[in-house]
Amino acid sequence: MEFKQCKAIVTGAASGLGLAVTQRIIAAGGTVVMLDLDHERCADELILLGERAHFIATDVTSESGVDTALIKAHELMGEIRLVVNCAGIAPSRRVLARDGLISNAEFQQVIDINLNGSFNVCRAVVNLMQNNNPAGKDEERGLLINTASIAAFEGQIGQAAYAASKGGIASMTLPLAREFARLGIRVMTIAPGIFETPMFDQLPQEAREALAANTPYPKRLGQPDEFAALVQHIVENPMLNGSTIRLDGALRMGQK
Repeated sequence: MEFKQCKAIVTGAASGLGLAVTQRIIAAGGTVVMLDLDHERCADELILLGERAHFIATDVTSESGVDTALIKAHELMGEIRLVVNCAGIAPSRRVLARDGLISNAEFQQVIDINLNGSFNVCRAVVNLMQNNNPAGKDEERGLLINTASIAAFEGQIGQAAYAASKGGIASMTLPLAREFARLGIRVMTIAPGIFETPMFDQLPQEAREALAANTPYPKRLGQPDEFAALVQHIVENPMLNGSTIRLDGALRMGQK
């Protein structure tokens, strides 16, 4: 698939990894429909991104909301070739916390946004992608890229909900890739380590420095554009399918 002039959906596009992916696609000559709930931040970014960037306020946990948003996006662009799911939350809460047990509602919220939200977008967009005209020598119709986390494999104390949600994303990658192969649609997942995003900015500076120091090499936080660069490579390399790629500088997280 050609990265330049790609027509893409990016969720969680208002900031962090999603914004970096959006910026890279626009810079390459593509078109992006940004799905997010942050109206104000997206409005500011649209001014900078130009006329090939569009915003549709979307709750990824809403089946009808996602269906409606993708139909609008399809009308705007004429087709959808790429989806990059970056929408998510990363709360940290112990099951046996000092202020009481974690509630089922708290756990479910993380699963709903991170896992169910990603699946919801994949489910709806494949229904549209299957009608794309095959492109290139491999007759590819589309590509889905989901975002997991290295917490899917080495979740820390307090990350039971987060790790479960990201583990689910990694686990569904191969079954989806196998199912959609007959349509010429690939499915990949990226599992980032510790990246410098607004979500990470919530941590104290001391904690940020400690996490950066624990990364073997390079000994720093990942940059959002490095995530976006991997997205571009996945788009351009058709043999990448059905796998989860760690993007973490060889970081393996400890218990806490």
